[in-house]
Amino acid sequence: MAKRTAVIDIGSNSVRVAVYEKTSRYGFYLLYETKSKARISEGAYLNNGFLQEIPMQRTFSALKEFTKVIKNLKCKKTLCIATSALRDAPNGKAFINRVKKELKLSIKIIDGEKEAYFGAVAVNNLLYPQKCAVTVDIGGGSCEFALIKEQKILKLHSLKLGTVRLKELFSENDLNIEKAKEYIFEELKKLPKELICDTVLGIGGSIRALSKTIMPSDYPINSLHGFEYKAKDALPSFKKIYECEISELKKFKIKKDRHDTIREGALIFSAILEYFKAKKVITSGVGIREGVYLSDLLRNANHRFPANFNPDVRSLTDRFSLFQKNDAFAANISKKLFRTLLPVHRLENRYEELLAISAKLSSIGTKINFFANNQHAFYLILNGLNYKISHKEKALIALTVKYQGKKLLSKKDLKFYSPLIPKKEVLNALSFILALSKCLTKNLQKSKVEFRLDGEVLKIKSQEELFLSKECVKKLENPFDLKIEFETLK
Repeated sequence: MAKRTAVIDIGSNSVRVAVYEKTSRYGFYLLYETKSKARISEGAYLNNGFLQEIPMQRTFSALKEFTKVIKNLKCKKTLCIATSALRDAPNGKAFINRVKKELKLSIKIIDGEKEAYFGAVAVNNLLYPQKCAVTVDIGGGSCEFALIKEQKILKLHSLKLGTVRLKELFSENDLNIEKAKEYIFEELKKLPKELICDTVLGIGGSIRALSKTIMPSDYPINSLHGFEYKAKDALPSFKKIYECEISELKKFKIKKDRHDTIREGALIFSAILEYFKAKKVITSGVGIREGVYLSDLLRNANHRFPANFNPDVRSLTDRFSLFQKNDAFAANISKKLFRTLLPVHRLENRYEELLAISAKLSSIGTKINFFANNQHAFYLILNGLNYKISHKEKALIALTVKYQGKKLLSKKDLKFYSPLIPKKEVLNALSFILALSKCLTKNLQKSKVEFRLDGEVLKIKSQEELFLSKECVKKLENPFDLKIEFETLK
């Protein structure tokens, strides 16, 4: 596959380009993204779906600029898809032909189910798994749904229910809430009953903007991807948004470029949550563009990453780790230590894999500054580890790496991250085990070691002297009443 791939998404409201760069077979990251609020569907829903000249020209101009971005970033592949507005438009093909002729850009119109599928592929691979959940993607012209159970995409559906569509049909001067609600619920009745689920995975800009209004100002993680909240807590806030005047929207945490359609989005999303009797909402920072990219990247793997593979962990280590093999070895040692010290720390098994991830990412800050490695690694994890990880897991991994070595968890961090992290004893235990694992790889060589817990003594046996490791261990702050002894096997 091409190292750099551009994905263009022509939606009813916005047109976007995203450029992804591979770092290894399945490792990748977002290199560049920009959008234009071209709103190609403007005026279409009042004119039998026909695209109007001015919106088409805006979209064409945006696509022309996108081709320059793609050329300058030397992308080897471009995937361009169009959704509701173009698939519903009788004159859509004329626009597509013009773009192909003048810009040499091929646009593929996808149907509603394919749009729902791409969103589901993105969420299924990049959001932490749920036993049963339904994706909801509110666009400008349509709304897509996908049922995911045990990481399998089972049901897809699309409704003619979007923010721009609703605005043009029910907002001559102001939003006609009652008539709009009737329309929304009539559309929702078309959904298959087996698709309805009480955990909603929210995709798209409208839902992300609404989730931002729910996120507390002192929330520890500055990322909407993976942010979750109770539906019942959000509904009163969403109601205030769709009932207020546009001029009043500035008092909510909503960006100005969302003001024109966010009330319609709030009304649609509120109706969906009520109709589904939803209990929990998990916000997704990924959607159709990531789904298009991953469907291409994983085309020979049934559109799924291998089991226990995290693309962000791989991407971060590919880009920033100078000691990738050594840290991977430290991850294996940390898992062995975790099991050996189980009678001491008594932690749940789920922490073992999080500890291993911490070890793999433990030195990614070195490339920025060796003497502040832990701090820089902490920052990179908080801002770069998003996929397939919950906010609680991210906070735990970042803090485990930050405090590996000499320090135990500070009161400041304990207080700031308290909504997300377990008891400080858990973090202190994990940081200690990680630090001990790193000590045992101090010589950057894969030295075979064996562990045995003898009462309150941890015995470490190896065929080498491990002189540097012994000195390193003496400097560790040990949260357990535990003695460590080394034995060299001859």
